[in-house]
Amino acid sequence: MMGHEVATEVLVSGAGPVGLALGNRLAAAGVDHVLIDRAESGANTSRAAVVHARTLEVLDELGVTSALLARGVVVPRFTVRDGDRVLLAVDFDGLPTAYPYTLMVPQDVTEEVLEGALKERGGAVLRGQSLEGFAVDDDGRVRADVRGPDGMWTVVADHLVGADGMHSRVRELSGIGFAGSSYAQSFVLADVEMDWPLPEHEVQLFFSPAGLVVVAPLPGGHHRVVATVDDAPEHPDPDDVAALLRARGPAGAGPVRSVAWSSRFRVHHRLAESYRRGPVFLAGDAAHVHSPAGGQGMNTGIQDAVDLGGRLAAVHADAADPTILEGYDRVRRPVARQVVALTDRMTRAATLSGAPARARNLVLRGLGALPPVRHAAAMNLSELSTRPGPTSP
Repeated sequence: MMGHEVATEVLVSGAGPVGLALGNRLAAAGVDHVLIDRAESGANTSRAAVVHARTLEVLDELGVTSALLARGVVVPRFTVRDGDRVLLAVDFDGLPTAYPYTLMVPQDVTEEVLEGALKERGGAVLRGQSLEGFAVDDDGRVRADVRGPDGMWTVVADHLVGADGMHSRVRELSGIGFAGSSYAQSFVLADVEMDWPLPEHEVQLFFSPAGLVVVAPLPGGHHRVVATVDDAPEHPDPDDVAALLRARGPAGAGPVRSVAWSSRFRVHHRLAESYRRGPVFLAGDAAHVHSPAGGQGMNTGIQDAVDLGGRLAAVHADAADPTILEGYDRVRRPVARQVVALTDRMTRAATLSGAPARARNLVLRGLGALPPVRHAAAMNLSELSTRPGPTSP
């Protein structure tokens, strides 16, 4: 492939859930595209495991929701707790959607389902291919240099989409700023087998002065544990996870028998100054990153991809006015700004202690007694509140 030049309508860099969702949307509309990814293979760990109601709606447009439901765990409730006390209970079962719940399904399964659907549509992921650089020609087309196992080659595209994560090469090369900062603490992720005294049909967020911890059921009898830690081990073991749960979770949290997968990572809260620069677009973590407290990162990114994919399909397949692309930043960037702010507040509120923590608990319990507050919380967590209106551009 060395020296080869390929012309296409859309070049997508990054084949995680966001890039795969975008590829599916383009393929379904018959838009010629090239989807590249630096990695030699797709995800083989659970990583992002929460799929919210709004994301299930947009994935239904791609025809993959039923396959995900068959392999995930339906969770109709989210609770905020301080030890054994429930401060706020958010039920999803009354939401105005065909999917009134959260679905817990490992990211590698989500990617497998999306990539399988893409292949059925005649698409493919070109793996082991990294974007080295690009320039915008005088005619507004992107000329991108790609390095693969056989050397350098060139893609000439009408549009380039960076779905290549927080350290996005596309964003860097385009010069789009990424304002924000990082949390001082690191985050631990672990998928474990353990005895758990609380209901299995909930995602549970625990407040503690030592840091937050989230526990949720996964397929196969496992639980996902997410926690903030000042200095986390690279690969937390059963004793590490058990200590976190004893310190921050409910009384009677049983022993952690095994860890199927674990990791640590630093979390930033950042938002791209723009989602577009000329023929270049950003989606997913390339455009926004934030605390995993609400499990909304991958969800917001997939929704970015389907929105942008629909606009690109309208232009390339239906000859729509290209000004429709201007609506992508206008519609999707405020959604991410809201998610970044919400998850930041949740993360900071979780670690209060003393009098501020007592005040927080009183306020949450009082607000939680009000049905409109619980409904609003359910709409925000499920991201149904971000549905575009009938007149959205």
